[in-house]
Amino acid sequence: MTKKVLVTGATGRTGSLVVKKLQSDDYGWQVISFARSKSKAEEIFTNTENFIFGNILSLEDVSIALQGCQSLIILTSAVPKMITPPSEGKPPEFNFEENGKPEEVDWLGQKNQIDAGKKAGVEHIILVGSMGGTNENHPLNRLGKGNILIWKRKAEQYLIDSGIDYTIIRAGGLLDKPDGKRELLVGKDDEFITSPIDGIPTSIPRGDVANMVIQALNSPFARNKAFDLISKPESEDNTSISIDWDELFKLA
Repeated sequence: MTKKVLVTGATGRTGSLVVKKLQSDDYGWQVISFARSKSKAEEIFTNTENFIFGNILSLEDVSIALQGCQSLIILTSAVPKMITPPSEGKPPEFNFEENGKPEEVDWLGQKNQIDAGKKAGVEHIILVGSMGGTNENHPLNRLGKGNILIWKRKAEQYLIDSGIDYTIIRAGGLLDKPDGKRELLVGKDDEFITSPIDGIPTSIPRGDVANMVIQALNSPFARNKAFDLISKPESEDNTSISIDWDELFKLA
């Protein structure tokens, strides 16, 4: 019997990549996509047949979407919006849309998803977060006074304490660059930030994060791991990189 996975945040820039990759290749999973906006989903995908539309702040909506699913991939995240551009030496100002603040999306919304997953008997939850969460004074926390990394870390700990098998991927800065062209590095608790490696920025293409998420579905070595993820710079000859995913998860 084909296993089912629910992907939330399916119309986001990383979430849509995960959905498209799962749809286009035989990973052994039927993907159900969860999003808030039907019109946005129709813009991104030619077929929204396996979409369920709802709100992650509604436990009922998420519970309905999770029926029959063995795994859950959480790719929802609050998105800061610039409301005032930088000028005369002043930094830009940011805010969040209504019902889109980090406390609501990255804490309450993710808590809802974890609670619904536990209720539905989900066996494995993969959560994509962000590096930088060990530093409460990280600049990202000041955007719109949202404390986004603080709320993300609270949700991560809630997942760890839930008793459900988990994989928490704390990605570096996300790049809209080709995936499969870079060696990936895993680390712990922001070590790439506090002890940077010469010549290696703390960033990674979105597609490589999507690949890591998908590989975590089937690798037993990805279970009950929380780790940081960045990539080395792309090689000059632009060759594809072969990755032993199980070995990478073992290092995490």
